[in-house]
Amino acid sequence: MQPLVTTDWLAENLDDPQLRVFECTVFIQPSADGGFRPVSGREEWSKGHIPGSGFADLTEGLADTSHALPFMMPSAEQFAEAMGRYGVGPGTHVVLYDRMLNMWAARVWWMLRVFGFDDAAVLSGGWRKWTADGREVSTELPAYSQAVFEPRSRPELIATKDDVRASIESGATCLINALTPEEHRGDVSMYARPGHIPGSVNVSARDLLNRSTQEYLSLDELRALVEPTGALDSARVVTYCGGGIAASSDAFILTLLGQENVAVYDGSLLEWAADPELPMSTEVD
Repeated sequence: MQPLVTTDWLAENLDDPQLRVFECTVFIQPSADGGFRPVSGREEWSKGHIPGSGFADLTEGLADTSHALPFMMPSAEQFAEAMGRYGVGPGTHVVLYDRMLNMWAARVWWMLRVFGFDDAAVLSGGWRKWTADGREVSTELPAYSQAVFEPRSRPELIATKDDVRASIESGATCLINALTPEEHRGDVSMYARPGHIPGSVNVSARDLLNRSTQEYLSLDELRALVEPTGALDSARVVTYCGGGIAASSDAFILTLLGQENVAVYDGSLLEWAADPELPMSTEVD
């Protein structure tokens, strides 16, 4: 299965009994303390979704809710239980979509990859493109049967704070910030300190898309966007953002372009910027 599929492809394959389609939307809303809080998109999904699709909830079953930070990777056992409940197992293939720039879908795609499941794809353009095409919408619940998901962990696909600190010291890893240019420069910030991890370059996840359709750009356009960073020729790449979500979209595209050694820094700036002993920078080339 190709890792990126179109709405045309999905419409033609919706009747495949081995296909599992999931919406992954999370909304980020302001909180009373001036920060932000994640809100599951399940309610919006229940009002209308791609026919046959279930809801993969990144605020509950697909995150380590015991951790102080949101969206941290769950244990292999927790992830396997959720995926089995969703009907994902041997012989199935998965398409993921969202209503927010493809990045939540890319996050679940990356998680599946971390736990050894490669037969998954992101729907380019997601909900916006599907509805803009005038395609059918449903409120019916999916009828996916319980499955047995057998995780095969790939820990090298997730980077830790120590990994990132070591990469700064060695200079051997290409660090990519997937936040906006304004956030990279430190002009605006939602985190404990403004700016970026020193030595990192900026490839905003928003710039990977056609803004009107929310489809990913063509491979040639994506390559032209990424090549100047040196990421495609680097021995290793680590992507980060605020909480590992936009970073997953960058990691997805790098993988699509053939970079085989990519990891997502799970804690990202929510963890890094909150530690005063770790360096931050607002200098850009």
